[in-house]
Amino acid sequence: MKSFKNAHRRSFMKASSIALMLGLAGWSNLASARTLAEIIASKKLVVGVNPTLPPLGVFNAKNEIDGVDVDIARAMAAKMGLALEIVQVGSPDRIPFVNSGKIDMVMGAMTWTPERAKVIDYTIPVYTEVMGVLTTQKMGWKDWKELDDPKVRLVQVRGTTPVKFISEKLPKAQVLLLDNYPDAVRAIAQDRADGMVDVLDFLTEHTKTHKVTWKTVPTPVDIYFCGIGVAKGNEALRARLNSVIKELNASGVIDKAWVKWFGAPMLHDPKAGPLWKDLG
Repeated sequence: MKSFKNAHRRSFMKASSIALMLGLAGWSNLASARTLAEIIASKKLVVGVNPTLPPLGVFNAKNEIDGVDVDIARAMAAKMGLALEIVQVGSPDRIPFVNSGKIDMVMGAMTWTPERAKVIDYTIPVYTEVMGVLTTQKMGWKDWKELDDPKVRLVQVRGTTPVKFISEKLPKAQVLLLDNYPDAVRAIAQDRADGMVDVLDFLTEHTKTHKVTWKTVPTPVDIYFCGIGVAKGNEALRARLNSVIKELNASGVIDKAWVKWFGAPMLHDPKAGPLWKDLG
């Protein structure tokens, strides 16, 4: 019994220590990040954008960061009466940049996940990304689960997330691995593969170059809701950004930016999921 009590006490102390560290980390993040009042006083909104995620972020002909995220950030800054400063970020440093105060907010496929939500706060979703199946008109698939068949020939880009998904969920399918998206889409157009599983929004620019009747399987594999990340506890800023996002969504500004850069409408409404209400 004494041993059990000691073990229980140690577990409680460990849990308390973790809670304290998380609390201190949240306090530290907020202390480093600029508050909404400080941002307004500076008359400048500093936004992190990843230029390696075209067309969300991309370098233009002038070697400036451009894309969907920049267009939306520019519209948000204008709504807030602020100048806009874009800071280049990458996947590994984007969250540290927010928490250290190097940027006020971060964009760029910031999919909401429980793990990320422990270290940053999210706005309501700005846009969505749909993981699904790209194929041609000749294939009669109605559900992605039908692809788990030895006769199905999938093509995927080597090293991407869907490769692992296929090995776990569609193990019977044949898989051809290629090095890039243009080659993968070309393989389907040339009938060297039947389809591919990936984020459909990013495939539009590649399908346009082939005279093929493309289609997507009606049932999506998954839907990712992407918002804006701010420092943990920076609630006034998060609330103000939420208000601006709702205005830009209602006025069609976000949809126009999406069509401008992707060449097609967004496939799934960001308001359709529970996060729009839960984070609003």
